[in-house]
Amino acid sequence: MKKLWMFTSVTLILVFTLLVAGCAGGAKGVKLALLYPMTGPVPTYGQSSQEGSELAIQQWNDAGGLLGGDIEWVVADTGCDGATATDAANKVIDQDKVKFIVGAVCSSASIPISEISNPKKVLQISPTSTNPQVTVGKPYTFRACFLDPFQGGVVASFAIEDLKATTAAVMYDKGNDYVLGLAGYFKDAFEARGGTVLVYEAYTEADTDFSAILSKVADADPDVLFLPDYYSKVNLIGKQAKEKGISAVMLGGDGWDSADLDWSAVEGGYHSNHYSPADPRAVVTGFLRDYEAKYGKAPDALAVLAFDATNVLLEAIKQADTTDTEKVRDTLAAIEFEGVAGVITFNAEGDPIKTAAINQVTTEGIKFVKWVKP
Repeated sequence: MKKLWMFTSVTLILVFTLLVAGCAGGAKGVKLALLYPMTGPVPTYGQSSQEGSELAIQQWNDAGGLLGGDIEWVVADTGCDGATATDAANKVIDQDKVKFIVGAVCSSASIPISEISNPKKVLQISPTSTNPQVTVGKPYTFRACFLDPFQGGVVASFAIEDLKATTAAVMYDKGNDYVLGLAGYFKDAFEARGGTVLVYEAYTEADTDFSAILSKVADADPDVLFLPDYYSKVNLIGKQAKEKGISAVMLGGDGWDSADLDWSAVEGGYHSNHYSPADPRAVVTGFLRDYEAKYGKAPDALAVLAFDATNVLLEAIKQADTTDTEKVRDTLAAIEFEGVAGVITFNAEGDPIKTAAINQVTTEGIKFVKWVKP
């Protein structure tokens, strides 16, 4: 009986010691949640983002993991809408006990996630949500992408400083918030830098004939023509502009980023983007090599920004040397990190202070020109 009592006592002490160690932070490794739109209107964005994040995690685990263990992750669908995103956030926080979220893609999903994560001190970083309300007043929410006011200023700055433009024309879809906003930001920034916008004309999503507006552009003869729409509409406008003999240099934003952009329609034009595959930095060439080896295709900007967002979060955890989200938040707020989409530092709202890539369209493809900060 005495031996049995001693054995039982030793066993209880051992169990108690292990429990105390676990409660004191003895658990090793880190767990992330990837919240991306796998269904809904933009599932390809979710796929690209998931691939970028998982490549980053794989590279960290291949190098030895983090905080003494492997990085684990769960994936949940945000559907690019508030209700689905809310369900996803509640699941990963309350059931999966995740302290760190990478996502979402759409601002309509990132905003409700941030409203759930911040009161619970769960740290969130969105790769691509550009709405200012994603981070405003939310100390535990960051983003890796630049905002549209920044992008409009970048293109305006490049037009004036590098192209020596003094006059511009702007064409925009009045029913598209992205296009409408970017057009306005460019106009304001161009005029603030001393330029003159000679033509500022709207069209609708259904329009395919732009001859009336382009006649006004031809008559005004501006130095640059800003087309802040997506590639499909830019293809139409660019082709018709060239047929009219318009010589203005065409400019655009990240909506031009597509394998379906008609290079001949906008040949010689420039557009801003989050990164350039022609950027010669080693961090870019290495990412392109590794991504194509893993997935058998070239990455888009969604994959790039998810890769960067995941990496900068993991680097902050490494530097803080803890999973205490308050300490990681403070480390992330003060970090300087070289990503594929440029060097990242954050302002007081958790928005990145970074540069944007300027790419030129040639008949041979997209050529990286420079990084620009307005």
